[in-house]
Amino acid sequence: MTARVIPPRSGVAFPLRTGEVLRVIDPEGGQVSDMLAFMAADVGEALSNGRTFDYEETIRLTTGNRLWSNRSQPMLEIVEDSAGTHDFLLTPCSEATFRHFYPDKPVHRGCFGNLAEALAPFGIGPDAIPVAFNIFMNVPVDGEGKLRVIAPATRAGDFIRLRALADLVVGLTACSAYDSCGGAFKPIHYAIEREAPGAES
Repeated sequence: MTARVIPPRSGVAFPLRTGEVLRVIDPEGGQVSDMLAFMAADVGEALSNGRTFDYEETIRLTTGNRLWSNRSQPMLEIVEDSAGTHDFLLTPCSEATFRHFYPDKPVHRGCFGNLAEALAPFGIGPDAIPVAFNIFMNVPVDGEGKLRVIAPATRAGDFIRLRALADLVVGLTACSAYDSCGGAFKPIHYAIEREAPGAES
């Protein structure tokens, strides 16, 4: 398996065909990757956290859970997950995020800006960017509903594998926000695997 590299604080977009498996890897540990998915046939159909929480009946998504679209279609299935902790509550960090949370830090376009640029060639504009599935992101929620963003607990080599249940366009980042990755900006690796004939679909 040859992994591709997403440099720190950048993003990419690419097609993912039905049955292909996207492996997202944290090569050094402690990094987050924002993931978006759109139906290739109609990019107006996109990953939805609300539909996913509804149909999966949990906000803690891991092996065996599916990620659903805004039109109630399953888009991806988590088939393997060595990390076990991800977030599907928070939007991609943006220039506004940096101004709000990090007023003493340089403004960065964040994952939102990186995704917007990467997805533009697929006809997906900034206003179409939904809440991302934030792979490896650590967002504990206490008993009163208060949430925090703390550094991921991932170790070097942790990964998640997601099988495409339809032809998709996927956006993927190496996160840019200080809290999300403990202020240590690192790369993300990814690979597209084609499962052997007869593999479960």
